Amino acid sequence: MSKAAETRIPLSDISVSRQPNASIAVVGGPNSGKSTLFNRLTGLRQRIGNYPGVTVERHVGTLKTDGKTIELVDLPGTHGLSAHSFEEQIAINVIFGRMEGTQPPDAILAVVDATNLYQGLFLVQQLLELERPVVVALTMFDVADTSGLNIDVAALSAHLSGIPVCPVVATTGKGINELRNVLVDLADQPAPAPAESWPELSAAAEQLARFATVPLRRAEIERLLIDGAAGANQHVLECLGANAAAEIERHREKLFGFDPPLAKEARVRYGWVRKVLDEVQQTVPPFYSWRTRLTEWINRPVPGTIGLFLVMAIVFQAVFAWATPIMDLIDDGTAVLGSVVAAGLGDGALASLVSDGIIAGVGSVIIFLPQILILFLFIILLEDSGYLARAAYLMDRAMRLVGLSGQSIIPMISSFACAVPGIMATRVIPNRRDRIATIIAAPFMTCSARLPVYALLIAAFVPAQAIGFLNLQGLVLFALYMFGIIAGILTALLLRKTALRGPKPPFALMLPEFRRPNIQTVMIQLLGRAKVFLYRAGTVIFSVAVVVWALAYYPRATDIDPTLTENQASAAQLEQSWLGRAGKFVEPAFEPLGWDWRVSSAVIAGFPAREVVIAVLGTVYAVGDEADEATLSQRLKSATWPDGRLVFTFPMVIGLLIFYACCLQCAATLAVIRRETNTWRWPAFAWLYMTSIGYVGALLAYQLL
Repeated sequence: MSKAAETRIPLSDISVSRQPNASIAVVGGPNSGKSTLFNRLTGLRQRIGNYPGVTVERHVGTLKTDGKTIELVDLPGTHGLSAHSFEEQIAINVIFGRMEGTQPPDAILAVVDATNLYQGLFLVQQLLELERPVVVALTMFDVADTSGLNIDVAALSAHLSGIPVCPVVATTGKGINELRNVLVDLADQPAPAPAESWPELSAAAEQLARFATVPLRRAEIERLLIDGAAGANQHVLECLGANAAAEIERHREKLFGFDPPLAKEARVRYGWVRKVLDEVQQTVPPFYSWRTRLTEWINRPVPGTIGLFLVMAIVFQAVFAWATPIMDLIDDGTAVLGSVVAAGLGDGALASLVSDGIIAGVGSVIIFLPQILILFLFIILLEDSGYLARAAYLMDRAMRLVGLSGQSIIPMISSFACAVPGIMATRVIPNRRDRIATIIAAPFMTCSARLPVYALLIAAFVPAQAIGFLNLQGLVLFALYMFGIIAGILTALLLRKTALRGPKPPFALMLPEFRRPNIQTVMIQLLGRAKVFLYRAGTVIFSVAVVVWALAYYPRATDIDPTLTENQASAAQLEQSWLGRAGKFVEPAFEPLGWDWRVSSAVIAGFPAREVVIAVLGTVYAVGDEADEATLSQRLKSATWPDGRLVFTFPMVIGLLIFYACCLQCAATLAVIRRETNTWRWPAFAWLYMTSIGYVGALLAYQLL
């Protein structure tokens, strides 16, 4: 065992009443029912954190029974012990005990889809070589039965070195008690003998083990022979020492010759799998039901694509329509609570801080929650039902034209409602380059927060005239949406050709059977997403909101004319504040765009959240709560420079619209990019890149028009 495997480091972000009796890793391929089974076993006794130094989430739950506490760790899905994505590498590092800050598991729960034993047993035979206790959970056993698959569980257990094999139906709970009883004592069981599917590889690993300066597992040396010394296998090579280098090359040449090692491994292991399946699995003609016919029809390109757009239209409409009433209630509740608190505390900095800073800041976070919950509800339902894999498959060819995969389509479409849940939805993308490119492109999609700005400026300055059957205002709004789509697609293409340049990852997936989602699993995942958003993004947004409040509140103006109305006094205070002074300070930089200090102040204040722009414009033009009504439009139309020139001309407004179509004015989005990439480098790049494009676009529009 390596030094990394010998070190037991407690999980810092998991709080339990006492140390667990054992830690069991839950390992399985994507769409194997692994997460559903994990949620069924642990219920609400689970925590979500991050693996140290990376953005991949760590789901840890506890299973308590018979006076024992078993810790279950739900690892990212993997098809085998050779990593093809960043998430798979994390799973493999945890299995081998190489993940710093995470204890190696004492035993392994291998989750295998009973309808796809051919793929699942490939991983199981690799896990048997880890010299740890293993139990196999055959999920979706009911689907296998109705599909005409008869599986001899006892015979399968005998072929797998006698390890327990437990058929379960995670969605209904059938077989869960039997599996739970096995897991309680699993860590105390002896490690099974490896399934000798490749004796030559086993013999080579045993011979090389003699060179090890510290104890190594046979499986670690086997992965070095197959995968080479790249990545984490470099540690194994160092433990073997320089004297083993020639022996390693000799064994690799003998084992693989001119064959690619992974291809040779696949031939050998799948050959063993086929022999096992011939003895443990029988196929009888299934009943050809209407569900089977519907599945085959949906899998066809034309009906499938039409169905995908219909599903996305429903999701898109739901995120917009269903969330709006709840968001309005949150907005109204925040305003009422702020007014009550302000009235109770009276005038002064404390009242303004609590009502305008803290309450408004928290409200600006919570108001996104309905959209996030609705969007992720649909994503979880689509993923658990098996439809999400089909959507990625259908759109893969089109998305590859811009350097992305089909898995990017749902996050991109979701960003039309809000970039925050859209970026969080990129977790379905396994390839890190594709994921980051999608994250940077997503904010270009016209989110709902841009609509108030668009509506105000288009209604005030774009003539409501007809062009044939079309309305000019509608055409401008459509053009802004298309501009965002094109800018996002070109951004993704540019990134994949430059900073994120790399080979296009192979896109292969097994289309899962359609199945009914488990309500408990859906609710647990939904609750986890809500907690992550409120805690991670909320802290940043709240901090920025308080800073903006301070900039608008201080320093207090002492020479305001007492005869001014409340709205006029607020405008005068804003002009004297640090925010107003900042607007005047940057006015020369934005003057080529046609902006005066008032527009500049509103834009600066709108960087945390672009919705703030309307409120700031209402304050600076002394219209107060009527900022979104006709009063503000009239004030904007009559606003002038000191020399009498109009500020809001048609070219200036078009430039301002282009700026808002491009500029990343959303602290929530920046916070979530930071959260998903685990670095400030990418949010900083996104902010500078999008702001630069917005500035140049506004400059060209104003100067050329």
